[in-house]
Amino acid sequence: MLMLIAGLVVFLGLHSSRIFAENFRAGVIASRGEGVWKGIYSVLSISGFLLIVYGYGEARLAPIALWYPPVWTRHVAALLTLFAFILLAAAYIPKNPIKAKLAHPMLLGTKVWAASHLLANGNVADVLLFGSFLVWAILCFRAAKKRDRAVGSVYQSGPALTLFATVGLGILLWAAFAFYLHAAWIGVRPFG
Repeated sequence: MLMLIAGLVVFLGLHSSRIFAENFRAGVIASRGEGVWKGIYSVLSISGFLLIVYGYGEARLAPIALWYPPVWTRHVAALLTLFAFILLAAAYIPKNPIKAKLAHPMLLGTKVWAASHLLANGNVADVLLFGSFLVWAILCFRAAKKRDRAVGSVYQSGPALTLFATVGLGILLWAAFAFYLHAAWIGVRPFG
């Protein structure tokens, strides 16, 4: 469990630099350059992520149950993660109407992903992992919206084709993950 916690502190702590340490981040970029910041950020992010994966895997070997969610919560989680993947796709397809409307769809997708997994899982490690990501995404979204208001950011929408591409890519990613990658990487079949 300590590895999971350490990974969450490193990964989410680093990814919270725009929330809690904007001046430090800007100072490092100003004094050392953006490339150095991105290099440090990347190495520490990967390290934190690996600690999360390994720590969560270890914690699942000796689970500590807080509650036992009913089976129907898994079905709700599967549906909600479909929306999370569409929001993830919206973060990467330029000028799609979802991003134009929501501004930060990846953070909203992270909220949906984390909340759906909290709904369907009741172990201590699940609460730590998904609860931490949910709190982080809420704080990050709030900070991003505040930055947008401060600089007057406007997200442009493009042709309707971008909406179809976004939804289509989100569905494809969700299907790949739900029917194959989730079992291969996490060892749990969402539909099996």
